[in-house]
Amino acid sequence: MFSVVVDIKWSFRFGFNSSPMDSLEKQLSCPICLDMFTKPVVILPCQHNLCRGCASDLYDSRNPYRYSGGVFRCPTCRFEVVLDRHGVHGLQRNLLVENIIDIYKQQQEGKSESPESLKPKESKEPMCQEHEDERINIYCVSCQAPTCSMCKVFGQHKDCEVAPLASVYQSQRGELSNAIDTLVASNGRLQALLNQMEDAGRAVQDNAQRAKQGLAERFDLLYAVLEERKALLLEQIGKEQDEKVAALRALAQRYGERLQASSELTDTAVRALEQSGAAEFLLASKGLIARTKDAAKASLGEERPEPGFEKMDHFALSTEHVEAVLSKMDFGAADLEEFEDAAEEEEEE
Repeated sequence: MFSVVVDIKWSFRFGFNSSPMDSLEKQLSCPICLDMFTKPVVILPCQHNLCRGCASDLYDSRNPYRYSGGVFRCPTCRFEVVLDRHGVHGLQRNLLVENIIDIYKQQQEGKSESPESLKPKESKEPMCQEHEDERINIYCVSCQAPTCSMCKVFGQHKDCEVAPLASVYQSQRGELSNAIDTLVASNGRLQALLNQMEDAGRAVQDNAQRAKQGLAERFDLLYAVLEERKALLLEQIGKEQDEKVAALRALAQRYGERLQASSELTDTAVRALEQSGAAEFLLASKGLIARTKDAAKASLGEERPEPGFEKMDHFALSTEHVEAVLSKMDFGAADLEEFEDAAEEEEEE
C-alpha cells in the first residue's frame, strides 16, 4: 500500500500522467486481471496488492494439491510467499485500498452528469441478449438471473421481483467468500483427518510388526519345548535299547560258552564210543554218561528272554489331541490354556 501512495504522489507532483484520476485508476489496477481491484483486496508481505479472486485462481492453478499450504509468487515483484493451509484466504485484507476504491468510484459517479460523461465509452459490462443496446444492470430475484431494465419493463421479467445488480453482486460475492472460507476450514479438517489416517496406518504397521515378532517368539518357544521333549523321549528309547541289547548279548555269550563246552563233551563221548576195548570203555563211560546227562538237562533249563522282550511298542506316542489343539490354535487365551493343559497331560503320561 505504501508503494501505491508513493506512486500516486509522484505522478501528481511531476505530471507524468495527463490526469491524476487516470493515474489513480492505474495504481488501483490488479496486475493479474489488469482491471481495478475487486474487493476484497489482499496485501502480500511484499506490500503489493491483488484481488483475492485473481490471487486465488493463480494460487489454485499452481498448487492443485494445497491441503497443507503452498508457495505463491507475487506477479509484480516475483517475491515468493509461503502460505498455510488457508491459502490466499489466510492473507490480510487491505481495507485502506478498498476505501480508496470506494471513494474513487463515488467521485466517478459524481462526474457522470458532466458533458464529458455524456460521451460514449466502451463498456466491459455484458449486454442483454434480448435488447442488444441495453446493459445488464438489474437482477431478477424471481428467476435468479441478471437482466436489463427493458426486460423488466417490457420483457419476460416484467412481473418478476428485481433488485439492484450491485447490491445482489455484493451480497452473493460475500456469500461466496464466506462459503470459500467455510470450504477452506473444511479442507483443513479433512487434512487433519488425512493426517490421522496416516498416523493410524503407521501405528497399524508398527503394531503388526510387533505382533509378528511376538508370534514368532512364541512359536520358537514351542519348537524349543518340542525339541527338548523329543530329545528326552529319544534318550529313554535309546537307554532301554542299550539295556536290552546288553542283556541279549550277555545271554548270547553264556549260550556260546555252554555250547562250546557241550560240543567238547560231545566230541569226548563220541571218541569213547569209538574205543574197541570193553574194559577201557567201561572205565570212562560211567563218569562220561553222568556228565552228558547233566549237560543235556542244563540246556533245557537255561535262562531265556521273556516273550515280547524285543518289542518297543510301549514307546508309541499318542499326539492326536495335541495335533487337534495345534490345528485350531488361534489368537485367543482359551486356545492357549487348552494347549497348555494338553502339554501337561502329555507330561504326566
